[in-house]
Amino acid sequence: MDEDFLLLNPGPVPVTDEVSAAMDEPMVSHRSAAFEAVYERAQDGLEYVFEESTLDGTATATDAGGTSLLLNGTASMGMEAAVANLVGSGEHVVALVNGKFGRRFARIAERYADVTRVEVPWGDSIPLSDVDAALTDDTDLVTMVHNETSTGLLNPVAGVGRIADRYDARFVVDGVTSIGGDVFCVDPWNVDIAITDAQKALAAPPGISAMYVTGEVVDDLDGESAPFYEDLEWHLRKAESHQTPFTSAVPLFRAMAVAVEDIVAETMPTRIARHRRQAAAFRAGFTGMGLDLFANAEDATVLSNTVTAVSLPDPVRGDDADAFFDGVDARNVSISGGQGHLGGTIFRVSNMGGLPDSAILRGVRVVGEAMADAGVDVDVDAGLAAARGELNLAETAPADD
Repeated sequence: MDEDFLLLNPGPVPVTDEVSAAMDEPMVSHRSAAFEAVYERAQDGLEYVFEESTLDGTATATDAGGTSLLLNGTASMGMEAAVANLVGSGEHVVALVNGKFGRRFARIAERYADVTRVEVPWGDSIPLSDVDAALTDDTDLVTMVHNETSTGLLNPVAGVGRIADRYDARFVVDGVTSIGGDVFCVDPWNVDIAITDAQKALAAPPGISAMYVTGEVVDDLDGESAPFYEDLEWHLRKAESHQTPFTSAVPLFRAMAVAVEDIVAETMPTRIARHRRQAAAFRAGFTGMGLDLFANAEDATVLSNTVTAVSLPDPVRGDDADAFFDGVDARNVSISGGQGHLGGTIFRVSNMGGLPDSAILRGVRVVGEAMADAGVDVDVDAGLAAARGELNLAETAPADD
């Protein structure tokens, strides 16, 4: 009997039946009290996620607090909004790049300001000394991806935040595949604006995103310099009455409200521990069967706890990769290949959202079976045994502190 479809892509991720059902409720006006109640529910849950994503439940908001905004667009909109509201022509941005989404942040910033890239090959770790060398007293903004989805690396936001603070530069962080699934500390890491996406660790449908704007950075925002749709001063004013400046994607906001309420019910400490345990199981399972992880984690950089990237061995590399991916598809599982120049060299799986441990084991098994069918010498049983061992452990990886 065929197994049910299993989505293991690093976004969109599976959503619960309750999240899906929320989108089917009768339509209401985006200016109605009913919608304002939905926005408020989503905003309250998001503020919990942004401010209390720690292993012990410690709150990390700044003394001035912050505001969660829901955006009618994916996280790329949030990335652009943060940059465009903070810098303009002649101002200096330092952009960290070690994967596709760090590069995207740099490309966005280059449309608005003078940009210095601190860049290493995709999958390599960025030395903090290189970041320090790139900043000057004239640096206005630093952009960084926390969890680089394209390579499976968890970049050292804490260390970069300390450097940005020393130069009095604003710090904007893409937490798209970390926030809602791993530790994230606003004030201790000197983060001014954080961005995440609905369809990643929050486990909501794609189409909208969220942003956390700290109270300390509000006076630096210049909505007139940003695209009309991305004026954060306007978004903040409307958020006071639980609305957006423009027509809201009502069904998606409803789904987000349910998804973040599920996170509140699970609690972030429990959710973080689960994500870390399952990521460790993926890593152990794939290496245990004889495969190699892709990313090169050094110094303060560690492997992701939400996305695992694995190098494709020679028999299924390049033009031969289709044999492996077709084998995975035939088993009713969806995973992702590499992006950009990493196509045909890696595959990626996600444990974001609310996956049960059985889904992790199935992912390990299916990858092993597809590899074996494509002619790769792997030990599927050894991989499964290693993954089961990690799933039975209570210990978690160290926090990014």
